[in-house]
Amino acid sequence: MFTSLQKKYGDICEFYLTGVRRIVIPRPEYVEKILNPSSKDTTFMLRFPYFEGFEEFGMSGRGLVANHDLKSWKFNRLFFDQAIQSPSFTNEAVELTNKLTQELEEYWKSLANLNLSSDKLQDDKNDWSLEIDISKWARRFTCDMITILVTGERSYSMASYHNVYNPVKVKSTGTLIEDSEKFIQGFSVHMSGFIYFMYLSPFLRHNLQIIKDKVKFIVENRDYLFEILDTIIKKRRKEIEEKPIGANLRHDMLTSLIITNTERDINSVKISRDNTFRPMTDVEIRGSLLDAFLGGIDTTANTFSFIVYYVCQYPQVKQNICAEIDSIFPPNTSIDLKYDDLLKLEYCDAVINEVGRIMPISNEVPRYVDNLCEIAGHQCEAGIMIHINIKGIHSHKDHWPNPEVFDPNRFYKNKLRHKFSLVTFGGGLRICPGRKLAVIESLSLMVMLFGKYDVELADMKTSLKAKTSGSTSCEELLVKIKPRK
Repeated sequence: MFTSLQKKYGDICEFYLTGVRRIVIPRPEYVEKILNPSSKDTTFMLRFPYFEGFEEFGMSGRGLVANHDLKSWKFNRLFFDQAIQSPSFTNEAVELTNKLTQELEEYWKSLANLNLSSDKLQDDKNDWSLEIDISKWARRFTCDMITILVTGERSYSMASYHNVYNPVKVKSTGTLIEDSEKFIQGFSVHMSGFIYFMYLSPFLRHNLQIIKDKVKFIVENRDYLFEILDTIIKKRRKEIEEKPIGANLRHDMLTSLIITNTERDINSVKISRDNTFRPMTDVEIRGSLLDAFLGGIDTTANTFSFIVYYVCQYPQVKQNICAEIDSIFPPNTSIDLKYDDLLKLEYCDAVINEVGRIMPISNEVPRYVDNLCEIAGHQCEAGIMIHINIKGIHSHKDHWPNPEVFDPNRFYKNKLRHKFSLVTFGGGLRICPGRKLAVIESLSLMVMLFGKYDVELADMKTSLKAKTSGSTSCEELLVKIKPRK
């Protein structure tokens, strides 16, 4: 819709929906003030107003994604940042990618063995190939990754997915989530369910049969996710309470959220809300966990799937990627990922940025303005919604020559561009807190996949199977992989 509005009306236009005036902006210059990182000017800090639908959905005033209460949002964001922005979190993330990428390879080798005779079972030297849906594996990888980082425990999502296709089952003990497949799908449903509670009135949600049934399914799914997260929180809180003060605790986000502003919190800076210091409640912690899973599973998995698609479509890009990876991680040697080495992958990073430009996961950056304001030279009354059209900004011809062409060189070797001509992770104080982790995961998976395997699309003529609702997701991406010679 935003793209068609831009083509018809230009770089700024407005429309009305659900009785709210909405302004659409697809030009970088117009969003500088809106994405201002200043904490003093809160004119454009709110993403949404109060929605009765968000109250029903269990998101209103909680967490980060749909929190309309600015004080509550700042309180939760400080907790969230404190938990994931430390160097130790980054180091742990890289160590986990090492472990999980190796685990992923073992599952692929196991599945490849199903197609080989008993006297030709593959090892690192045998020739073998495997056709997989990389989008499905990417989701299981990111679920395993975010679960460990957030809770310190395993969900074994990749193992469960492997067991669907292999009669020789991988046994896992001490799993945090019994049905990881349902858990993963639950977040996809929850993400797409936002629209029903944001744009539809209570009357439509509860009385129009086709919508009523869908909403009932979304609410049941919400209750399932909340129950799982509440159980995880209570279990960890009980474990902490049973330990003496001063005892060593887990180094994960959940533990950090539980102990912050308590007598057990000896390392972090105390966080104040309304000039008081208090711990987070279980409901507040649930909101932060929900945001971490929502942002940590599908968004990174979809981005990586799109990376694979475009790299396979452009042989020269693939060649450049492999050459850069080989220069830092020599072929035929074990890959030991280090954060400093990942930072050297400048061309791979350029590919990530170009994929984010041409195929952004989020369609918009929303803002709600509850005071008089100025937008692109226009005076606007209070109570408007601003929709920063990400696709429009990423394809604006004044900033991107031949915007429809996939070209990572746009970002290679520090190409100059407008600060807000790329807003993959948003901007300002509300910039995505998990952006660093997303890049670490994407680079690590690129090193593993393209550094060790020959990868090609199962059908080079097939179009990208992407679905757009509240966000853009990869529904399926079949690829053929085999060990590189």
